[in-house]
Amino acid sequence: MTAIVLVHGLWADGSAWSETITALRALGHEPVAAQLALESLEGDVATVRRVLSTIDEPVLLVGWSYGGAVITNAAVGQDHVKALAYIAAFAPDQGESVQDIAHRRPGSALPEHLKVTDDGYSYIDRPAYGEVVAADAAAERIALAAAVQKFPRLGIDAAPSGTPAWREKPSHYLVATQDHAIPAATQRELAARIGAQTTEWDTGHGPMYAHPQDLAAYLAALVKGL
Repeated sequence: MTAIVLVHGLWADGSAWSETITALRALGHEPVAAQLALESLEGDVATVRRVLSTIDEPVLLVGWSYGGAVITNAAVGQDHVKALAYIAAFAPDQGESVQDIAHRRPGSALPEHLKVTDDGYSYIDRPAYGEVVAADAAAERIALAAAVQKFPRLGIDAAPSGTPAWREKPSHYLVATQDHAIPAATQRELAARIGAQTTEWDTGHGPMYAHPQDLAAYLAALVKGL
């Protein structure tokens, strides 16, 4: 069976996928979620490759938000990664950074609600977490996500991407049309550039919070197609 490896974004950790993992397990899958340190893109790529090294089966590698930049790099040279799935995610080209893409269009609520610690890390203002990440998710789920959010190092989003795996591997892209973090227009542009099979949902930036069962079904369907 094809394995599913899940990669979270900034201001989150692997628990973002918890309900999706439960739903995938109910469908007969054994997904694995990477836990990124969010200190550097290079370090996060190494983390995902470490996870991939523990899996012998073919892999669907899934990246959400910043996690899309991570899988774009981590899947290079990994022959058992058979396809990539971008969930409202960044998909940089060689030499391009997440920051480059994020500044391409206005409309993100992130700048308004981003806070910075004295030692150079960032977080989303907890009361605004739902507004930025998943306005359509249940209040309790968002409160939990805000409480456990990781603090990424400032500048992590400025690291240039290497050779993109999407040049050689089939890609899928889930566009979140009500996204308040990455404008839907940017997502559509990225999906078209990488030649992804594209699906659009009327949801916010974090469908794993608002629609975990639907997201599990979507990923399970992608696996069947490999």
